[in-house]
Amino acid sequence: MTMKRICVYCGSSPGNQPVYVQSAQSLGANLAARSIGLVYGGASVGLMGKIADAVLENGGEVIGVIPGSLKDREIAHHGLTELKIVDSMHERKEAMAQLSDGFIALPGGFGTLEEMFEALTWNQLAIQDKPCGLLNINGYYDALCQFLDHSLNQGFIKPHHRSLLITHKEPDHLIDDMLKSTHS
Repeated sequence: MTMKRICVYCGSSPGNQPVYVQSAQSLGANLAARSIGLVYGGASVGLMGKIADAVLENGGEVIGVIPGSLKDREIAHHGLTELKIVDSMHERKEAMAQLSDGFIALPGGFGTLEEMFEALTWNQLAIQDKPCGLLNINGYYDALCQFLDHSLNQGFIKPHHRSLLITHKEPDHLIDDMLKSTHS
């Protein structure tokens, strides 16, 4: 599978451990080295800003998508390859999905989780066929993965659907598995 761009969902906060920023920067450098563009939420702060800066510093393409209402609050990044201003969060997610060939979630809060679960749901419902991955930095997503396994064991998630979420601790391994992934 060829990927021109990957959408990365992540926090507008850097978190409280340096490893989160380091991993965002590593993922950004890895994307640029593979000539895979970044699509993300358009902010200059937090993990969002760190990954965008890393892709740009390594000569990669970065497209940010941000609602006008969040442009000032999330401090829009004005050094991107392209910054798209949209009217709503729904338009943001739609634009990000249309521009991307896959999705990765770094650590983040409610927005990050909601966006990744929507992408997964779209795969489950065959609305799209794009790999979804969690970069499980420092065990950040361990409890979530345990919960998803619990949901599987309780009969609310089918095994095939559980396998739609690729999880790794290292950016290069995650991207490798996403490139190999096909959802049919």
